[in-house]
Amino acid sequence: MVDMADSKKYRERIYIVKDIILTLSEYGQLNQTALFSFCGLNITKHKQILDNLEHNEMIQRVETKEGKRTITIFKVTYNGMNFCHEILEPFEKLFPRSGISNSVFDLE
Repeated sequence: MVDMADSKKYRERIYIVKDIILTLSEYGQLNQTALFSFCGLNITKHKQILDNLEHNEMIQRVETKEGKRTITIFKVTYNGMNFCHEILEPFEKLFPRSGISNSVFDLE
């Protein structure tokens, strides 16, 4: 029998932020649905992260009208790329996602 907790991978918020920033930098710009799909996120559950990134000027939201529809496009900002390179990449080197650490501080 498969444990449901094991079948769903938990991802720390900091790695979700990095995935969003890197995905936007790779594609240039994406609408919300495509961004969440590429990052493997749930729109309802993770929209607050996008709002927070926008509030902190890590990403930019651009809304355009197409008839009655509003299209929302997200782009990474210079601040977002700088944050990713200066903070998130060194963090992931110290604390890799796989849980395996090559750090000299590993006490195992």
